[in-house]
Amino acid sequence: MKFSNFHLSYCSNIHPGESWEATFENLKHYIPEVRKNLDFEGPFGIGLRLSHEASLILEMPEELARFQTWLQEENAYVFTLNGFPYGDFHRTVVKDQVHFPDWTTPERKDYTIRSFKILAQLLPEGQDGGISTSPVSYRHWFKTQEAFDQGMEVATSHLMEVVTELSKIEAETGKLLHLDIEPEPDGILENSDEMVWLFTDWLLPKGAPELAKTLGISPKESEALIKRHIQVCYDVCHFAIVYEKPEETFEKFAKAGLKIGKVQISAALKLMLDQDRGILKDQLSEFAESTYLHQVVGRNTDGSLISYPDLLPALEKLEDAKEEEWRIHFHVPVFMKKYGEFESTNFLIEEVLKVLQSKPELSNHLEVETYTWEVLPPESRLPLAESISRELAWVISQLN
Repeated sequence: MKFSNFHLSYCSNIHPGESWEATFENLKHYIPEVRKNLDFEGPFGIGLRLSHEASLILEMPEELARFQTWLQEENAYVFTLNGFPYGDFHRTVVKDQVHFPDWTTPERKDYTIRSFKILAQLLPEGQDGGISTSPVSYRHWFKTQEAFDQGMEVATSHLMEVVTELSKIEAETGKLLHLDIEPEPDGILENSDEMVWLFTDWLLPKGAPELAKTLGISPKESEALIKRHIQVCYDVCHFAIVYEKPEETFEKFAKAGLKIGKVQISAALKLMLDQDRGILKDQLSEFAESTYLHQVVGRNTDGSLISYPDLLPALEKLEDAKEEEWRIHFHVPVFMKKYGEFESTNFLIEEVLKVLQSKPELSNHLEVETYTWEVLPPESRLPLAESISRELAWVISQLN
């Protein structure tokens, strides 16, 4: 949906199903219903979650043509893909495997390039398109500095292959496509400083010479291509968990010459620890489910942070925790300021949207991402179309 400078949608990773058949059926069912709920008649933007399995089918010309026909009939368009989860994402144990295969593998590179070729054919003329992706890998998989450095070298090379492909697509079609890397707690890239570090320590000094050699261009031209085709996916929940202030983060990226390809609108759980720890533990236990990682980051009174890899390990330390505040990677409905006995980081979504309205050049892709409806406490669940519509309606009200 187009609102002022922004393309707005919700991420279809909210729908279970890894196959293209399941993905397409969900779109056919929910897009018309959400449109009706919102009373929206214009072109309807879609944030498509395309698994590896689904991408192998959708790249087939006859299947792609069938989808394009449906998009035309529904007055809908695809402007962004979620390429972070490669495989199963619902009704199974995902946890750290959401990063697998990571950017050290050819499987991740090939899947991403395939997805870009699909997006290039779906994207309307005159519009840029992006694919969000893993923050390189899961940091706890690397046990030594040598293994880490080797992984970064391979990942950098794979990312240069993506840039090469995207520069060719733009030369042939005129369509600008960008890979939007999404920092996340316990990813190799967790915050804005590490996102900048990816460019200053790896992509520009090590990747640019490789790209220059491949394309037969100057190092300066290759650096410009890297910054054009590799951008940031700013997930509001993820940056909230590491206690970053939106305006400061946007300024840091701008100073480093980094662009924000997509803003994912999402909210985390927030709570102060000056309460009865036994009661807190009981209340939090219902969020400690087995499907997704729910990283916890605590903040001490001096501003220093302490990280826990998941909610259960954090709960084991709760009684003796010295932090004053916890923020938990649990995507809660974006319109909620309070969530049961807890707060949410909804206030940071409001801040982000205000910054974007005052500086619309920062990013024009907005995607609501609340994928945890199936694992929310039962009293918080609504029919899915109603849930999606309510979130989008809230964002629209903020934009208006």
